[in-house]
Amino acid sequence: MKEPISSKDLATLIQAISEPAISLSLDIRRAGLLEHVLGQQGNLNVQGEAQQKLDVLADEAFIRAFQSCGIVCAIASEENDDYLAFPSDAGLNGEYVVLFDPLDGSSNIDVNVSIGTIFSVYRRISPKGTMPDLNDMLQPGTEQVFAGYVLYGSSTMLVYTTGNGVDGYTLDPVKEQFMLSHETMRMPENGRIYSMNEGNIQECEQGLVRYIQYCQSRENQTGMPYSGRYIGSLVADFHRNLIKGGIYIYPEVPASPQGRLRLLYECNPLAWIAEQAGGLATTGRKRILEISPTSLHQRAPYYVGSKWMVEKAMAFLA
Repeated sequence: MKEPISSKDLATLIQAISEPAISLSLDIRRAGLLEHVLGQQGNLNVQGEAQQKLDVLADEAFIRAFQSCGIVCAIASEENDDYLAFPSDAGLNGEYVVLFDPLDGSSNIDVNVSIGTIFSVYRRISPKGTMPDLNDMLQPGTEQVFAGYVLYGSSTMLVYTTGNGVDGYTLDPVKEQFMLSHETMRMPENGRIYSMNEGNIQECEQGLVRYIQYCQSRENQTGMPYSGRYIGSLVADFHRNLIKGGIYIYPEVPASPQGRLRLLYECNPLAWIAEQAGGLATTGRKRILEISPTSLHQRAPYYVGSKWMVEKAMAFLA
């Protein structure tokens, strides 16, 4: 059984996440006034996606914070091709690795829609005092010791788990501190919201097509069609469903036969939060947290949300 993260290390990592998140929150709120924030950087990231200026700023800020906190030996970011090991003495002896998406939904920055940061923390496998390696990064989600997200929306929230439930903290912009606001968060077992880009529904497998038809019919458990809500920022869609109940779906399609969401930076951390809040996260057939990663930027189909709704979707797929 994995050892829980110590309260001292947890406080250190929360501080490392909070400082750039608070600064980023302020930049986002002033984005329309800051030339260095809005628009594209002009580069493509490793995913082949156009980097936004704020993608780069966020990535650099979080890397600096993790490198200076003294207990992280390496990081991997969705924005970079390879992992980054910290060669200092503090880095070599650091106990943890962090994998993160610095700015989820960043294409929504210019249109003032909610975006977020997602993070996932593991204990290193390699011996302390040595350079960390790729195996430290490629651990199944069951080995996470700390995971969460920051949502930059109408308020800025930090939501996380260490394997003992889920708590949410809201940023007080006056004190510039995260304050406990949502203690022991629980995802409703059922709901009537489904989140999916239906533009490619005709290219999806027939089981999923039938499930969406079920959601839109009066034959479901509510006797009324579900509400379709798709923001396009994973963190925002997930957070709404965490509070109100619902299911988020990003399946495999011909253009993305392995799915599109990144297993290590997006799927695993939110899957652990979902499970800790009473929900489920699967590929449609397999528990997300049990997948053994083979590459840093591995993708996976994703069905995450209220327990009953994910189980129902899996039944249609089966």
